[in-house]
Amino acid sequence: MAHFEKAKSLNEWLDQRLAINTLNRVLAKEYWIPKDINFLWAMGMVLAITFGILLVSGIFLLMYYQPNVDLAFDSVNFTIMQEVGYGWLWRHVHAVAASVVFLIIYIHMFTGIYYGSYKKGRELIWISGMLLFVAFSAEAFSGYMLPWGQMSYWAGMVITNLFSMGSLELNGIVEWIRGDYVPAQAFLDRFFMLHVLLIPVAILALIGVHFGALRLPHVNNQNGEEIDFAVEAEKYKAGNKAASKVIAFANDFMSKDLFVVAVFLVFFFYLVFWNYGFAMDPVNFDPADGLVTPAHIYPEWYFLWSYEILRPFSKDIGLVAFAFAQVIFFLLPFLDRSPNAVPANRRGLFSIWFWAMLVDLIVLTAMGKLPPEGIYSTIGLVAALVFIALWIILPIITKLEKKL
Repeated sequence: MAHFEKAKSLNEWLDQRLAINTLNRVLAKEYWIPKDINFLWAMGMVLAITFGILLVSGIFLLMYYQPNVDLAFDSVNFTIMQEVGYGWLWRHVHAVAASVVFLIIYIHMFTGIYYGSYKKGRELIWISGMLLFVAFSAEAFSGYMLPWGQMSYWAGMVITNLFSMGSLELNGIVEWIRGDYVPAQAFLDRFFMLHVLLIPVAILALIGVHFGALRLPHVNNQNGEEIDFAVEAEKYKAGNKAASKVIAFANDFMSKDLFVVAVFLVFFFYLVFWNYGFAMDPVNFDPADGLVTPAHIYPEWYFLWSYEILRPFSKDIGLVAFAFAQVIFFLLPFLDRSPNAVPANRRGLFSIWFWAMLVDLIVLTAMGKLPPEGIYSTIGLVAALVFIALWIILPIITKLEKKL
């Protein structure tokens, strides 16, 4: 049996049993962050706070939501929005957070790409982050089904049809996912379970993996400088903080993070109270009707770029292009053959590649919201082809890059 001495304080009592002081030291006080960073490095904390807002607001909505095809629409649009005190506020908070979280994710992703935060030694940071992106995407899609409005129903119909694999016509898989021939009660039950239980648990686990993956290679910095964290940490602990190139996660880096979080929350609650409409599609305020197809079916803005890669091509080619778009970002650490882990502006052709990719994704997003006709169809096709071409040439241009 383990020997325990009489504790002199609650902290000592807990430390004997849970090693809380060791955890605090390893995960916070002696987890070192480079000084040479900017506000973009706070996006991880902003994401964590936004996920917390989604969890809390989701719990309040769950108290009154009815996962039934005959009751779901009214439970959201009448019970929650009109009858429950401040129900409208919790719905606005949840809807805005579900949309804004993707804006932060994309900023976080492209910050990592720009500063080479996926390079050798940090591959698992990038891959775990991309798994989080997939999990958040699945969470957003499953949540979009729950109001059971017109766009919920038809978006569910279109997306699940993708699993038929085009000309392979694997309709049995589609019916298995839906639990029926068309989206109905079984479909709503399944996506309700995914949204409120399974996917949030997966997100929490992946956040732990993502943070753990950061622990050994540490966070990258603005100039891509190779820092000897052990040496710099000793300077910090010796009291020579000015000369050290690192700061402690707690409470030095956390204080900077919380300032950025505060600024973000001002922006967030401005949207919640005055501009929440962007996060709530007007078509979805009509009850789901399997006999009336909306004139133009489209996903939420954060999925539009990948939807537009699917749309301009024939069924089978479109599915291949769509699958390519979903997988290719995972392979970035292995496609970038350059030895340099420095900002894109110091990497010649890669800098052009980065900005071309960012502009192309914005164009794809804009075209995805517009009807696929006339000039819009042509622009969407060209943008989709450019996206594919950019990834094909990435290994070539990075292989040619000289070591800095």
